[in-house]
Formats: sequence, structure tokens, C-alpha cells
Amino acid sequence: MTQTVFFFGNGKAEATKDDRDLLGGKGANLAEMTNLGVPVPPGFTMACNLCDAYLATGAIPAGLEAEVARALVRLEEASGKTFGDPRNPLLVSVRSGARVSMPGMMETILNLGLNDETVVGLAALSGSPRFAYDSYRRLLQMYGDVVLGVPMHDFEHLLAAKRLTTGARTDAELPAEALQTLVSEYQQLIKSVTGKAFPHDPREQLWGATIAVWKSWTLKKAVDYRRVNGIAEAPGTAVNIVSMVFGNLGDDSGTGVAFTRDPSTGEKIFYGEFLVNAQGEDVVAGIRTPQPITEMATKLPVAYGDLLRTQSLLERHFRDMQDLEFTVERGKLFLLQTRIGKRTAAAAVRIARDLVNEGLISRPEAIQRVPAQQLDQLLHPIIDPNASHSLLCTGLPASPGAASGMAVFDADVAEMRAAHGDAVILVRDETTPEDFHGIVAARAVLTSRGGMTSHAAVVARGMGKCAVVGCGAIRVDATHRLFRVGETEIHEGEWITLDGGTGEVFKGDLPTMPSEVMQVNAGTLSADDSPVYKGFAELLGWADARRRLKVRANADTPRDARIARGFGAEGIGLCRTEHMFFDGDRIHSMREMIVSHDESGRRRALAKLLPMQRADFEGIFEAMDGFPVTIRLLDPPLHEFLPHGGEEAKLLARRVGVTRQALMHVVESLRETNPMLGHRGCRLGVTYPEITEMQARAIFEAATAVAKRGVIVMPEVMIPLVSTVKEFTHQRAIVDRMAAQVAAETGMRVKYLVGTMIELPRAALTAREIAAEAEFFSFGTNDLTQTTLGLSRDDAGRFLPLYVERGIFTDDPFQVLDINGVGRLITMATTDGRAARPGLKVGICGEHGGEPRSVAFCHDSGLDYVSCSPFRVPIARLAAAQAVKG
Repeated sequence: MTQTVFFFGNGKAEATKDDRDLLGGKGANLAEMTNLGVPVPPGFTMACNLCDAYLATGAIPAGLEAEVARALVRLEEASGKTFGDPRNPLLVSVRSGARVSMPGMMETILNLGLNDETVVGLAALSGSPRFAYDSYRRLLQMYGDVVLGVPMHDFEHLLAAKRLTTGARTDAELPAEALQTLVSEYQQLIKSVTGKAFPHDPREQLWGATIAVWKSWTLKKAVDYRRVNGIAEAPGTAVNIVSMVFGNLGDDSGTGVAFTRDPSTGEKIFYGEFLVNAQGEDVVAGIRTPQPITEMATKLPVAYGDLLRTQSLLERHFRDMQDLEFTVERGKLFLLQTRIGKRTAAAAVRIARDLVNEGLISRPEAIQRVPAQQLDQLLHPIIDPNASHSLLCTGLPASPGAASGMAVFDADVAEMRAAHGDAVILVRDETTPEDFHGIVAARAVLTSRGGMTSHAAVVARGMGKCAVVGCGAIRVDATHRLFRVGETEIHEGEWITLDGGTGEVFKGDLPTMPSEVMQVNAGTLSADDSPVYKGFAELLGWADARRRLKVRANADTPRDARIARGFGAEGIGLCRTEHMFFDGDRIHSMREMIVSHDESGRRRALAKLLPMQRADFEGIFEAMDGFPVTIRLLDPPLHEFLPHGGEEAKLLARRVGVTRQALMHVVESLRETNPMLGHRGCRLGVTYPEITEMQARAIFEAATAVAKRGVIVMPEVMIPLVSTVKEFTHQRAIVDRMAAQVAAETGMRVKYLVGTMIELPRAALTAREIAAEAEFFSFGTNDLTQTTLGLSRDDAGRFLPLYVERGIFTDDPFQVLDINGVGRLITMATTDGRAARPGLKVGICGEHGGEPRSVAFCHDSGLDYVSCSPFRVPIARLAAAQAVKG
């Protein structure tokens, strides 16, 4: 029989950190710490695939109960206690643990094994009835909520009432007698809600908790977390059964969460929080606002010294910043978990650089340590320091960035209002994992309780969301949907602004300014004055030295081109000429051309546009001095440039000298049932070759002009929406003819390429024929996705989220490239094209060019470059390096 339960304890474990896929991250790391000699309570882990098996059948897998029974015997021997023994009871925790860390998204239950008999034995053994009944009420509360479905707020209501009647300010001040009464009240509550008594058989408790952990894999918060973070749905979560150690035994005990480096900045300082006389959920859930970890040195000095040595050992061993959970039981330290710590982008970059400098990892490893998508955080705005503001209060700066939005007080409202386009900030006393969907929807999170390692702080940092936590000055009134700071009230729907870097909370919608990286890019801040930019630039320098794939930008203006160049773009992969026609007076000339009755009228209007296009191209060529610039000829249908009524239509009719009725007749004649597949792209150039002539002339006149000024110019003319080679050769002939004319007129011949945009399945299928004439391919993955899947990008948003939620699509194909469908066409066209033209230059220019998984596909498929928006160029550079194997 295949082993599915793995024991650890007394310095030996049946697994290692390399068994993450089998036992999940928590189970594998508990085993690894045990093998290292770190003080870990003994326990055992049930493999991840058991979760899938249970969810598929609804039954405990055959043989598992016997295997767990054997593991329990070993656990009793290792701990010197017996499960269910009234005199010397073994108590355990039941915790989840997936292959990829999902902080707080699944269930944990502590103190299993307690009942009306064993609680008496625990009180006698510990010498503290208060501790015993505090532990029992925690079990009833957690088991009742997680396993039996009794609402948590019902327990909290009884707990709050008990504090009120005893005069206790905190749970830790409740006397033993009050806790004993509370236990009885909790048991009555469970029976009244469920119709059944709380189970007193410890083994029944164990299996009830195990099944609840398995089921928690399907909770909305867990499903949402996996969707947002791209985590696979299989094989489910492991279950970790660990002997309990207690931080709530008194003032010589405690619990905490710590990071081996600052997860917000990356600074090499021991960072965390702890509570005396508490259990773990008190810290993580933000139930009590904890103390800084440094204060542990005076309150629990021996354990603190052990913790410092242990955190150093674990960071060196795992060679990365660690997130630790620990408990101190009567002065003795126990580690309950270590995992790779969630961190901000700035921290990720700094930690990767520092670990290289410390000799713990190599540069290629450092490149892999920073999620490419996370670099986007470094471009987030900050609050303008010169703006007038009204400071409400200051909390803990849990996750950097600046965000403004309307205050909302529950996760469902946040999700609903965000879906309607509202900017919202979720305000809570503290968040729980059930609030995850609201955190996803909100621009930022504000809590009145909790610390830097609370749920809100950890989740927000992992998502790159601005967060301020533990803001004790605010009083949240969720019932009346407002919060108070002194005499000031902020009602739901009113705007507030958060600064996650300072912890400040402001009234109103404050203006922001660019981040340090953006300021350096714009030349308003020296790189020497920005440590964040230095780290950013150094990491990307390492990435550039490693990657093969080139990275270009989609840019339509000289300004965009300069921004892209500042972010390291190696050329322009898509310059959309139609965007140039919407500016100022150009739109009038464009409209004149469209409504002209004959070719001569169109040519007169195009003559007005020629110098405008030429000037734009000159600016772009100058910005990209020494790099290629791919210019796509006119692509959208002509009706997009025309007014559809109102004052604009009246002005255009007057300008071109026709009646408004005649103008609207032209507009209606250009309207199409399906314009995406209509009269656009190269079809316009075939119908109106004078458009192609004007654009080609503008390109070559601009290229010649800047070349005479010493600019190294490399124009690439791209024919859009080609479905047959004959369309391409028709348009190429015009481009070549105009190049020759400009060369004859100026006495200078500029080297150029003519290629095509592959955005139709037929073009991909006939790539061999097209490549015989075309000098490069650029896959327009936005339209190629539409035409391959038969989906309208503008309309599919109504049902695509449902497809992803139900697993019909793994991802939104407009965000992540459909590798099995669209990707196969790209691979086929690349192979066939290069068979006809060895050395054919191939790239993509849809927004997939800035999405890390799509970039990896392009690397693996042998493409030469990707092209994306200027602000995604850093992401693509890093992702291209991460795609390099070995």
C-alpha cells in the first residue's frame, strides 16, 4: 500500500522539504525543520491527493483511518500523552497546507481532544483552570464555526457579553469561572443551532476537523485566491496533525509571527509581532493588536535568543526570506511553521539583490525570485506631498502605495460597487479570509485592529494592494456603515485616501504623483537618489544579460516611445497609425478624406495629413534611435473616425460643404454589422490605395529626414489583417514604389522591411506562402484570439468570468495566451514561415507580450521578440529572462 501519512518528531521525519508536491508546503517544511533539529512539536501529515479523493467521492479514502491510527500511536509515544486520556490528554491542532502557500484561505482548528473530562485533566496538569477552560472555549468556537456551521458572530456575541459582565477589557482578563460558564453557553449554542451536542469523542473530533479542512479547499475565499494567484485546482490540500503547544499558559508563554527580513522594504532586520499569553489566531486574525517582536527580548528573553538563532538558521538553509509562526510554552520555543514570506515588489527586488551579495543565491536564482508581474507595483503612484490634505489618523504602514476610494464596510458591497466601476476602500475592524473577494475588489484596505502580520497585512502585501492596519483611532460602526475618528464621521460612499508607506489616512480624494521609478524614468529624479530604482535597474540588468528574447513596446507617440525607451524597450513592435489621426485638427482632415466622393477629394485631404504623420514618425524614429520601429498601416474601419450625430456632425457637414442629411447618409453607408471582420486593415488599402501611398510616403520621408540628422533609423512597415498572400503583395508593391520615389526625390535610400500582422487563422495556416513575400511576421494576438476562438473581446466580458470560474477556460484568453489553440497557430506559422524564409523575424504585439506566462511561451517557441505597452516592458524583460532554462 502506498504511504499517505508521514510522521515527524523527536528530531526525525519521514519526509523533507523536497516533498512539497506530496505533503504541501507546511507539511514538507515541518518535516525539514524536524530534520534540522529545530524545536517542532511532533505530528504527522496526510498527503495532498487525499483531499482530491475525498472531494471526488465524499468518503474517507480506504485504509486511511488505519494509517492515521498508527500515526496517532507514534504521536502518543513521542509526546508522552494519550489522545482522550482524562488524566494526561494529548491535544492536537488540525491545519491545512497546500503546495503553494494560501495564507488564511483554508481552515485551522486548535485544541482537538478536549472535552468535559479531558479539560479537568488539563487543568490539573497545567495547574491553571483558567488556561484549560480558555483552550476549551477556543476549541468549541473554532470547531463550532468550521465543522458544525455555527456562525462565528454568535460565539463572539457571547464572548463580548462575558467581558461586559465581568468587567474584563480583553479575553485574556476573563477569570476561570467566567470561562467555565462560557464553555457551557457555547455547548448550548451549538446544540440549539445544530440540534446535536458537541462531539466529545476525540477521534470523532479529529475526523470532523480533517474533513472540514478538505472541504475548505472549495470555499469561495480559497477558490478566489487560487484564481487571482494562478494556483492549480489539484491536488488539494494536505492535512497536518500536530501536537499542541500552548502560548496561553500565562506570562511566560506567548505566540507570534515573524519574518527574517522586512516584507515591505526588504531590509535585513528581524521583523514581526508577538503576544504574551495568547494562541496563534489572536495574532494572525488581528483579534488583539500585538507588540513588536523586539519587545520579546525583555518579556521572554531566553526564547527570543533561541528565536533569533533559529530564524538565521532557517533563512540560510532555505536561502530565502522566511515567514515564521512560533509559540513559547513556559519559556520554551517551538516553531509551528516556516514558509517563503510574501513581500512587496520593492522588498522582493532588494532581498534578491542582497541574497546574491551575501553569497546565498546566484544571479539566475535572483531573477527567478521576483515574480515578473509584481514589478508593476513599483510603478504605482504616491501621494503628492504638496497637496493640501486633512489627516484623519495614522495606523501601521502594512503595504505601500497610495489609493483613494469610497469607504465601504463589507466585502460583498466592495465587490458589487467595484463591479460597477466604483473605486472603493474596504474598512473593517479586522479582515478575515472570508473578506478576500472584497480585498481583491478594493483599491486598498483599512483596519482598526491587527498588526503588520495580520491577515489584512499579509494578503494585501501579497497582492500589491495598499493597506493601513491597526489604526486604533478609528471606531468602525459596520451596522450604520460609518467610522469615526474623534468627532469626525466618514460614511459609506465618502472618499478617503490611504498612504500605505506611512500609514496615514486622509479625508477626501488626494492627488497623487509618480513613483520613484517613474520619476527617474521621466528625468525628474536622479537614479542616485533612489535606492528603489537602483535595485530595479540592477535586477533588470541581470535579466537582460540572461534573456534571448528581445522586448519592444507598443507606442504611438514620441512621448510613449521615450517612456518605453526609458524602461528598456529595444524598439517599437507596434505603432498604430490610426491613433495619430484623432488629435486636434487631424481628425477634421481624416473625416474630410472619408466623406470625399472621389479619389481626388481623398487625395486633397490626405495631403493635409501627410506632414502631420511625417512629423509623428520623425519624433518616434528619433526616440528610438538605433532600434527598429514597426509601423502598422491604417487598421480600423473608417466609420470609427466619424461622428454619429450631434454638434460634431453639424460642424463636419459645414466643413466639407454638404448637408447634414447627406453626411449622415455617408455615415450610415459605412456602418457594418460586424466591423471586426469588415472593411478594415489591408482591405482599406486595397480599396483606397491612396491611403497606403500617403502613409508609406510619410514613413520614408520621415526616415530620410532623421537619417540625414544622424539618427540610425530602422523602419519596418506592417500590412495588417492579411488573409491571403495576394493582399500582401498588392500592398507591398505600393510601399516599395513609394520608397523608391522618396529615395529618388531625396537622393537617399533608407533600408526597410515590409512584413505583415498575422491576426487571422488563414494567415497562420498559409504562412509558408506569405513568408515567401513578407520579411517579418508580427502576431496580433488580440485579434488572433478573437478570430480563433470566435469571441468578441468587447462582448465576451459578459460570460468569460463564468467560464473561468467553472473551469471551462483556465484563464481569460485575452489576458493569458491560449497556448493550445492560438499558441499552436503561432508555432505552426513560425515553423512554416521560416521554412520558406530562413531567418524570418517573428514577434507578437498584442498585450499578451507583457504577460509572463505568454512571454515564456514566446521564448519556448523561438520567437525573436515580444512587444507590449511601455509600462509592461520591465515585466516582459524579467519574464523573458525567467523563461531561460538552466
